[in-house]
Amino acid sequence: MADLASVLTANGKQYYAGKSISSQECQKKGLSPYLPSSELIKAINLAIFLEKRPLLLKGEPGCGKTTLAQAVAYELGLPYEAWYIKSTTRARDGLYTYDAVGRLHDAQLSRIGEASNSKVENLENYIKLGPLGRAFKNEKRTVVLIDEIDKADIDFPNDLLRELDEQQFTIEEKGEEVKANYPPIVFVTSNDEKDLPDAFLRRCLFSYIQFPYSQLAKIVKSHFPESSSDLVEAAVKRFSELRQKMEKGKAGKKVSTSELLDWFAVLRQFPQDEVLKQLEGEIPFPEVLLKKWEDHLRYLQQS
Repeated sequence: MADLASVLTANGKQYYAGKSISSQECQKKGLSPYLPSSELIKAINLAIFLEKRPLLLKGEPGCGKTTLAQAVAYELGLPYEAWYIKSTTRARDGLYTYDAVGRLHDAQLSRIGEASNSKVENLENYIKLGPLGRAFKNEKRTVVLIDEIDKADIDFPNDLLRELDEQQFTIEEKGEEVKANYPPIVFVTSNDEKDLPDAFLRRCLFSYIQFPYSQLAKIVKSHFPESSSDLVEAAVKRFSELRQKMEKGKAGKKVSTSELLDWFAVLRQFPQDEVLKQLEGEIPFPEVLLKKWEDHLRYLQQS
């Protein structure tokens, strides 16, 4: 089958190619290098084409779900909005917030002449758009990350259905309808801490980010381009062996690419010959990789 992006480009939209970003550019822009699989690139471009369908990303913690949206925004030259979900987050928070307490305080001050009444009467002074609200208002299509949606209350995803479907929302306090100038490209991440409602899942595209064994050396090299190939290959080999043992065993938390990068950052601070020799025996600096005591006991004894 022909390349999806080349087929869809005929409709005038801009599509994601997964271009690599130099380490110098990453440092300058505060980004992280990202090496997406061809399947992931296809899922992203389908979400761009379908416009109103968020892309739901699942995968183990530390596999790069959160940084993907920023990489897409950078390559396409689009604005980026991140909405980090907490257990107390409400769906409306992503659209706008209304500071009723602040307005009440100012109203009390205005009665005694310490604040202007015009400020109190102007609701704009107390309404602040959230990440999704700003994306709707933007004069350019915007990439939006809704990160770790499964942390919120079970009703949270369904509370966003109308806004995502109709690409609009109402600021209740003003009776104002806000319609999206351009449908945002929405990425939703989940760590599967709880099931998401079927009504929400029906509206999403889905991609599972597999652990990238075949790309580990490239990932490390993209973050640490000046490191020798010998050191990268030895570290990745030792890391992969540990990871595979954890997959076969009963690991509390399997090591991820995030921990591999932290671990390698430590290893490269020491003389290469010393590190290469140590990698042949026990795993150096296991506290960077293993986050549970049971894993320390189980997998270090096997090393």
